[in-house]
Amino acid sequence: MSKQTKEYTEAFKSEAVALAKSRGSINQAALSLGIAKSTLYKWSQKAGGLDSSTPSGPSTEQLLQENKALKKRLAKLEEEQAILKKAATYFAKELS
Repeated sequence: MSKQTKEYTEAFKSEAVALAKSRGSINQAALSLGIAKSTLYKWSQKAGGLDSSTPSGPSTEQLLQENKALKKRLAKLEEEQAILKKAATYFAKELS
């Protein structure tokens, strides 16, 4: 079997690199485009790589705030679940 290589236009390559820069991740961009990470990495290196001004994701402070909010929501949902279990038990006894 012969190995087939895909040919990509320069426009596609530059848009793929721009997508990787906007997402801050070559892996995510390559996955969404359906191309190999190594291919996109090579294109990015040719274009000058991902610069340091590229957003790298949420800050530690944002992650801590999100974690705190999620813990608060989890506690509320667990409390609601406990109330619903008690109500279900009560009504099950009442029907018997």
